[in-house]
Amino acid sequence: MPRTLGPLEGLRQRLPANPRWWSAGVALLLLASVPGVRQYLVHWPDEIWQVDLEVYREGAHSLLLGRPVYDYLTSAPQYLPMTYPPFSALLGLPLLAVPFGVAGWLWTAFQLWLLWITVGMAFRPLLQRFGHRSALAQGAVAGVLIQLQPLQEGIRFGQVNAILVALCLADVVRTGQRRWPMGSLVGIAAAVKLTPAVFWVHWATARRWRVLAVSVGTAAAATLLTALVAPSSTSAYWTQALLDPGRLGPNNGTSNQSIRGMLLRVMGDTNPALSLTWLVLVLAVGVFGYWLAARLHRLGEDVAVVGTVGFLAVLISPVSWVHHLHWGVVVIAALVGDGRQWRRVAAGALTAVVLYFKLPSTGTSMVLSGRGPYWFARVVENSYCLLAVLALAAMWWFLVRGRSVPDARTEPEPAAAPVESAEVPAG
Repeated sequence: MPRTLGPLEGLRQRLPANPRWWSAGVALLLLASVPGVRQYLVHWPDEIWQVDLEVYREGAHSLLLGRPVYDYLTSAPQYLPMTYPPFSALLGLPLLAVPFGVAGWLWTAFQLWLLWITVGMAFRPLLQRFGHRSALAQGAVAGVLIQLQPLQEGIRFGQVNAILVALCLADVVRTGQRRWPMGSLVGIAAAVKLTPAVFWVHWATARRWRVLAVSVGTAAAATLLTALVAPSSTSAYWTQALLDPGRLGPNNGTSNQSIRGMLLRVMGDTNPALSLTWLVLVLAVGVFGYWLAARLHRLGEDVAVVGTVGFLAVLISPVSWVHHLHWGVVVIAALVGDGRQWRRVAAGALTAVVLYFKLPSTGTSMVLSGRGPYWFARVVENSYCLLAVLALAAMWWFLVRGRSVPDARTEPEPAAAPVESAEVPAG
């Protein structure tokens, strides 16, 4: 009988036969993370050090002190407000157990650990080809991906995207038997930050009603639990803070790589056609993206489902900062597959190359300085948004085009693979 797995199923999978490959893989990841850690934790100015982590920590501190969570601002010069649901402040209480400086280092280590797990789940078909050296390959892949700008920004700000991606990936990808109902981890992620709720639309379009009910119910339970602990903060979030887009920062800033952010920069925020154009584009991208995700599900391409829905969240959200493209890790894995098709590997590599360079800020500099053709500067400025659209098209081209799918009315749920047949460690 295969043994039962807990949440984030890869955490307790067996290690390779030779632990030195596992140690070498971890060492590769740690070595590759040194430049980013040194820049953003050692040499970064104190006044902007781990600013988003400070927001989460102060949100938890507000709960503990009984002060209004959404009225309190962090210290100068940032003056940042809490923007996430109050459940995230509740989960942030352990951050108060250590000094802020220690919390920043621990949070960074936690992000690296979650990257290791995410790579183990998402790149499983590729890593299995390395046999007992799969852990070394896992470390090498993770070491390359940590260089991408969304992950570097996650370290810089102390962000939560590594948690959200790992939770959603572990919930959707079938790599073993579960002790938790499918949909519950996405529900927890949606209670922490609203964007993972895009999976609810996917499950509705794929007619997976029980998974949808579990996920929505889990998020509702977490929200109600928080309401019992902090009723005033819960009310303030759902009636005031959630409806205030100004709390998120300047929506037309270069770092906002959503469709709306691109339109704000190209058309201007006073253009009367802005809202209608945004609605049309969001509708078009949403219809194609959710159709693609449902098709990928029926084809058994679960990693691609997560990547597709994750990039949909980036595109259709009003505000999607660069670090939100952490979903790119999963998209690259879906494109690369087992690494046997060079065109897919090239598509994944090109995605990684684009996310490696700071193209949006480079494009803004080109626009302001007048260097190069104006249209080209705008393309570079909005490159991450355009990349997300092209990545959806690439997943259709490589994973869906020309493949037949079973009848949805008779489609069985794929059986979970027993752990004993797996060679790739995810943790």
